[in-house]
Amino acid sequence: MEIIAAVANSVETPFELKTLDLKEPGPDEILIKIHASGVCHTDAAVKQQHIPAPLPMVLGHEGAGVVEVVGASVQGYEVGDHVLMSFDSCGSCPACKRGYPTYCANFVELNILGDLVTGTTRLSEAGQPINGSFFGQSSFATHAVVTTRNLVKIDKDLPLDVLAPMGCGIQTGMGTVINTLAPSAGSSLAVFGTGSVGLSGIIAAKITGCAKIIAVDIKQSRLDLAADLGATHTIDGSDTQKVVTQIHAITGGGVNYAFDTTGVPAVARAAIDAMCSQGVLALVAAPPGGTELSIDIPMTVATGKTIRGVIEGDAVPSEFIPKLIEFYRAGQLPLEKMITKYPFDQINQAFNDVETGKTLKPILIMPN
Repeated sequence: MEIIAAVANSVETPFELKTLDLKEPGPDEILIKIHASGVCHTDAAVKQQHIPAPLPMVLGHEGAGVVEVVGASVQGYEVGDHVLMSFDSCGSCPACKRGYPTYCANFVELNILGDLVTGTTRLSEAGQPINGSFFGQSSFATHAVVTTRNLVKIDKDLPLDVLAPMGCGIQTGMGTVINTLAPSAGSSLAVFGTGSVGLSGIIAAKITGCAKIIAVDIKQSRLDLAADLGATHTIDGSDTQKVVTQIHAITGGGVNYAFDTTGVPAVARAAIDAMCSQGVLALVAAPPGGTELSIDIPMTVATGKTIRGVIEGDAVPSEFIPKLIEFYRAGQLPLEKMITKYPFDQINQAFNDVETGKTLKPILIMPN
């Protein structure tokens, strides 16, 4: 079938909207009509080749839409169901069997390399293959073929054009705090970088009962929004040494938990230095390959600090996204304050606005 998709051809060229051929779903697959798709930093990281996935490729991994065709072997879904899409996983490796699909042994193959590994090309142009299946979906398109492993069914009264980012960015921010750091009530947490992931972490910190929630950024508008969403303190992050000093002063010795969303080594090091003994730092960013973080090993050992990477907030989407929806319904997750909607044909403007800091979380709205 013919679809419209945004193709990332190279680092230098903008996304190009093209008419592509999408292979019909197989017996264990589902065809989704995409209504909206969030724009995530990971999409930009691939477009810029910080994550070296093979181009040309159709990106997009925060899709939301409606089921149009259900394969004969699929159970639990029917035409007309509303769904959110998240990352893919194999379901059979040791990590998946332990309940940690974010660390699936086949994560890179299924979510980054896609069709080139599976050998089944879903997308093509005039017979020439276009790499698709990004995060099992490639949702910068009017339609996508997916499996049930990266789908979450939602109620039809929920706004697809608002909830789309739950599939990655919001899940990552909220999950890193709730699932990974799991702060105790009354503890302190500092979030470095207050884009949509960092702001989601601040919201989660408020929900979990953190007493001191410190937002660090270099943009005052983002710090203002962080304060509105639950940050008890905000700090200009331009001078990392001053940031460390200020955090120690606010907390009386350092934060219990730190969350770096920037991937900037100097910022991540400041996050380490800003923690108290036995503090825990979560790193979630996707900087260029080879980016290294310098730490003082003896001091890290002496203070019992923990530094760990986190993928997708350690979430099982089918379990965690319903929790996010509960927070949204309760008014605790005000996504409308973070998102800006763009018509699909303004995809390049959306990416530019994120790069310049004009927009926090763009959501592309697909044409009817």
